[in-house]
Amino acid sequence: MKKHNYSAGPCILPQEVFEKSAQAILDFNNSGLSILEISHRSKDFVAVMEEARALVLELLNLEGKGYEVLFLGGGASLEFLMVPYNLMKVDGKAAYLDTGTWASGAIKEAKHFGETVVVASSKPENYNHIPKGYTIPSDADYFHCTSNNTIFGTQMKSFPEVNIPLVCDMSSDIFSRVLDFSKLDLIYAGAQKNMGPAGATLVVVKKEILGKTGRTIPSMLDYQQHIDKESMYNTPPVFPIYASLLTLQWLKNLGGIAAIEKINEAKANLLYTEIDRNPLFKGAAVKEDRSNMNVTFLLNDEAHQEKFDAMWKAAGISGLPGHRSVGGYRASMYNALPIESVQVLVDVMQELENKI
Repeated sequence: MKKHNYSAGPCILPQEVFEKSAQAILDFNNSGLSILEISHRSKDFVAVMEEARALVLELLNLEGKGYEVLFLGGGASLEFLMVPYNLMKVDGKAAYLDTGTWASGAIKEAKHFGETVVVASSKPENYNHIPKGYTIPSDADYFHCTSNNTIFGTQMKSFPEVNIPLVCDMSSDIFSRVLDFSKLDLIYAGAQKNMGPAGATLVVVKKEILGKTGRTIPSMLDYQQHIDKESMYNTPPVFPIYASLLTLQWLKNLGGIAAIEKINEAKANLLYTEIDRNPLFKGAAVKEDRSNMNVTFLLNDEAHQEKFDAMWKAAGISGLPGHRSVGGYRASMYNALPIESVQVLVDVMQELENKI
């Protein structure tokens, strides 16, 4: 039976990416070598890295606008550290918006480097919404936000206008919706949601914001070092970058971010409409801040949990249980999840209603 993969990450990827990746593991570019064993300095892989970096800029409409693309290791969690290392001045300060577990993790790391101002937090309400109406200090070295909160199912629908560098952790909604990405000075994202397998981290940074901290940065944590070495300061995660390239090619062939945004909106509307219509369920996040990537919802009566769980498992659905911080269910609907899988879940929810 086909599995309908709602895993929050590592997550579903396009079928053609699996097929091309599998072939490359056996024989990459008819070289007689596997993608897992080729030199990262080889002509074949240098071409992969160059195309992947160029495609990122193309898809985000950032070509020729002073941005550099890096594929690094360490996940988004390492970027919690690298951002203040590279952007917070000695005796400086940074501003952060606290919207969930990963935002609070970034705040924790920034505090090691200087004054860290939390401009607003939705923690008292268990992160069920995105704070509004906060003030960002104009003398901060940068403002950091998290565009989509995977665990709690909230998403920033707009970004504040600031006169300082704007940094965004887009790990769980990168490449999913059209934005003016030029308003963001630094974007980072773990690959394992919309871009590829775990093991690579995307960083897109405007070069002009670097080199202003007055601090000594260890080489491996210095964005400029990685830029100077064309994202190969050390051996990069070769296979995750290759799979990411395949996913970026798939997205471009589909019509780019504008095309996938329409599909993602259709998927989200289908499921949220059922959650709001069906008396057995309720959404976990405030409506105006609901994420199109991670739909969190609860049963109104937990007595139905055993029956519902048995039904969605029988339908071939995987990865639906919610994070322990929220409970209930979380349907992660990243770019590669087809709308047909969403319809299967909706059908199960309606079937449960008919049986109760």
